[in-house]
Amino acid sequence: MAPQKFTVLTVCLGICRSPMAEAVLIAEAAKRPGINVTIDSAGTGAYHAGDGADDRTIAVCKKHGVPVDCIARKVESNDFAKFDYILAMDESNLQTLQTRKPRGSRAHITLFGNFEPDLALASPGARLRPGIIEDPYYGGRDGFEIAYDQCVRYARGFLDFLEAGGGEPPKL
Repeated sequence: MAPQKFTVLTVCLGICRSPMAEAVLIAEAAKRPGINVTIDSAGTGAYHAGDGADDRTIAVCKKHGVPVDCIARKVESNDFAKFDYILAMDESNLQTLQTRKPRGSRAHITLFGNFEPDLALASPGARLRPGIIEDPYYGGRDGFEIAYDQCVRYARGFLDFLEAGGGEPPKL
């Protein structure tokens, strides 16, 4: 029997985190031949529509052997029908998506960080806000490295979730 097919959209404000999350999810899913998933990314804003990912996102991913190949676009209303899961990078993205979601849409909208497999890192005492990938756009390369590490952990947790059959996403 063929594995269940899933569709996933990663969402941030623009061109840093969601293209990184898309690239990492694609790379991690490729290591799991039993999973059938289609992954895309978009932004809640159209500031960079038509552009590639942020150069720092590309550089950090390349350093880790993960190719980034995406063109920025804004989230569209049909995305809520097209995708099974829409993964927001932070609360602002999540709130925007929940506001834009048309009635009767099938998409499960949640924070990507809700798939943190290491609960010690997700605890309220953790250095970073639990489940949140901070926007590194105005910061240095360190912020992109932190975002990359989070994307890897969350991608692994999310793919474990899909391999278990998916369903209603967990909440931290």
